Amino acid sequence: MELNLQEFHETEFPIPVELENNVAISSLSQLYNWGRRNSMWPMLFGLACCAIEMIATASSRFDFSRFGFEVMRATPRQADLMIVSGTVTKKMVVPIVRLYNQMPEPKYVLAMGACASGGGPFKEGYNVVSGMDKYLPVDVYVPGCPPSPQALLFGMIALQKKIDGQSIANGDDVPWYGAGPAEPTPIPILGPDIIDPRQMDMIRRQAETAAKGVELLGVRELPASTEAVTAKAKPKEESQASTSSEAPADALNYVLPTGGNPWTEAEDIREKRRLRALARKAVRASKRAEQTEGE
Repeated sequence: MELNLQEFHETEFPIPVELENNVAISSLSQLYNWGRRNSMWPMLFGLACCAIEMIATASSRFDFSRFGFEVMRATPRQADLMIVSGTVTKKMVVPIVRLYNQMPEPKYVLAMGACASGGGPFKEGYNVVSGMDKYLPVDVYVPGCPPSPQALLFGMIALQKKIDGQSIANGDDVPWYGAGPAEPTPIPILGPDIIDPRQMDMIRRQAETAAKGVELLGVRELPASTEAVTAKAKPKEESQASTSSEAPADALNYVLPTGGNPWTEAEDIREKRRLRALARKAVRASKRAEQTEGE
């Protein structure tokens, strides 16, 4: 790639016009970032339909080698850019994180498409991760389903601009310029669901509490109204009515005393709301039937 010395003339030291094509004054960070931004080696792997658009971006019509993304490597040891192109399933996120840990620093992650960015049409699905940023530090998001090759090129150029703003002198700017090696990203544990090893202590405490026969009141089990959040916790048997207490606002961390028999008014509130919703649905259905008969 031809070096344009005029790119380095934005300094506090003036350069004579006749020497602009022969002399360049710059900082070490700017020169180092110029070399990295124009020699990004993406990692060669694809997950779903976005991979077809990524292949098209590397073909002769679009040719992202013009921007310095010359070679796509088939091994993480020789790559510094991971393009997550496609739907990330819970089974596939484990090897993806493992491959990311094998990439040398500096390294970057580009989430290509709606699935890799936030789950896409499969968000909250039983087998799909709702965004790659839950497990890896994503630098650039490319929206679309799937995004066009032009969109991927725009995302790559945005990554180059981000690299230009990084500084070697500031050790806190990016993790790989600090003192010592960076900590590897924890590899998720594949079980009935994806488990983050950094949350193992919390999961272990919840499992021990459940083993003692004490139920945890989760936020998903309570309605969103403040009436349900402040519902009283009462035992089912009248002989234990004296053990009732107010449910705290943070119901996820609320644990009843050991041996207690948990019961709240939330079940009654949910049932009443369900019946009212069914009644409204029946009224709307009857009105539509009357309009159809009138026509």
